[in-house]
Amino acid sequence: MGYSVIKGTSYVLVNTPDMIIHNGTTQTMERLSNPESEYLKNILDNIRTYDQVLDYGPSQVYIGNLKPADLDKMPLPWYNQSVSIKDRLGPYGEVMPQDEFIGLIKLSDSFGLVMLEESFQEEIKAKLCEHILFDSSEIEQIKNPATIAEIEKEVQFNHAEALYHNQKLVGCVKRAHDVDVNLTAHIMFENLVSKASGVLALKHLVRHSNIDIHEIDYVIECSEEACGDMNQRGGGNFAKAIAETAGAKNATGSDLRGFCAAPTHALIQAAALVQAGVYKNVAVVAGGATAKLGMNGKDHVKKGMPILEDVIGGFGLLISEDDQYNPIIRTDMVGRHTVGTGSSPQAVITSLVTAPLDAAGLKITDVDKYSVEMQNPDVTKPAGAGDVPLSNYKMIGALAVKRGELEKKELLNFVNQFGMPGWAPTQGHIPSGVPYVGFARDAILDKEIERVMIVGKGSLFLGRMTNLFDGVSVIIEKNTPKTNTETVSKEEIKLMIAEAMKEFGTRLSQE
Repeated sequence: MGYSVIKGTSYVLVNTPDMIIHNGTTQTMERLSNPESEYLKNILDNIRTYDQVLDYGPSQVYIGNLKPADLDKMPLPWYNQSVSIKDRLGPYGEVMPQDEFIGLIKLSDSFGLVMLEESFQEEIKAKLCEHILFDSSEIEQIKNPATIAEIEKEVQFNHAEALYHNQKLVGCVKRAHDVDVNLTAHIMFENLVSKASGVLALKHLVRHSNIDIHEIDYVIECSEEACGDMNQRGGGNFAKAIAETAGAKNATGSDLRGFCAAPTHALIQAAALVQAGVYKNVAVVAGGATAKLGMNGKDHVKKGMPILEDVIGGFGLLISEDDQYNPIIRTDMVGRHTVGTGSSPQAVITSLVTAPLDAAGLKITDVDKYSVEMQNPDVTKPAGAGDVPLSNYKMIGALAVKRGELEKKELLNFVNQFGMPGWAPTQGHIPSGVPYVGFARDAILDKEIERVMIVGKGSLFLGRMTNLFDGVSVIIEKNTPKTNTETVSKEEIKLMIAEAMKEFGTRLSQE
């Protein structure tokens, strides 16, 4: 059986300015520890408008209206430069405004936990009716509006999580249990946001992949959220919940967790399932995380910048059977950061990059592009984390020099040729390898490149269960259509000749 292929991709952003203030972990912790801080007092002055988010280079790269190379033409910082693009839709997805997304949260609510004020709800229903992804039957599922008095009562007396738009209370998410800490309103809100953004990504994936949603057999969800009750704290299943709301009636699914490395783990597992013949079409999907909103906001504000972590991210990948056209996923060229690998940068890069290439008899320079941790340096550099993609490319290039595959003087050129600037939002799992898959597919199909490596890395020590890092990598390359190379044995040739002679003799006797 042939390799699996990348049949389609989607990438979505959701601008959530009010959720930065009320739901981002940095801000909520600051409110608890230092409620009178200057940061909280001035935060509204440092939040971008929706139009500013649209007119921002990395946003337009993420949804495909610009290419990563376009960012190379713009000197850092990017946040104060206009790209003169304010399209919310791109070849891969969209940038959705906050009010519509709140409506999508309501649409994704299966247990009546979301309350929206009546006039706001009607406005959102009207907007979603104009959306390319939603039909009237779906919009009509947004029911049971509430009054502001009812919403305020839930927030003040029943610990509901408030929903704001333009600094105005427009709804809330109720708790799902009186005492279960895993079903508090805050947790339910986080889960619903992750689910809703996953639904948006899956719907765009179907739209851009030229496939009927009922043809999807399996969904793997690979975000950083976990849902369950007090007895099954991380039981899931986001995948099946997303599939249900998106309308993938013939799909089942499960969640895969691995911190930032999870999407690449999921890509490999999806490819293996399809290649093995278990499923024909597997969707890899991830929603975003409200906890990461404004994560580096203090550092941004200190430096006179807007808070750039103002979007929730999501993505989708469609992995299907070999169609002799789309780029293939080389499951025989997988890099692994094993338990015994070690944590030094050289050990990590060796295990993820050179080990699978050595097994295939390839050099580092035989790969056209490397997609690593594609963090946006506009976000990370002011926070002291540096340019993450650039650091990764320098390490890969240095290893190529050490292996004699690259001249030392060519190291800078290696970064420019084999790397690219980062553009993904700091949503944890979102930047790790997968943001480039859409561009890689297009570039391979356009015969601009032949082979890319997707590298996902994670920080398992964040869970306080191990000090280990995590990481996997996989090669995606052009599809070479197979020719019919079946051979015929001598015995079969003799039999065909004998049958032909017999048929010829019969014809002669009849004449």
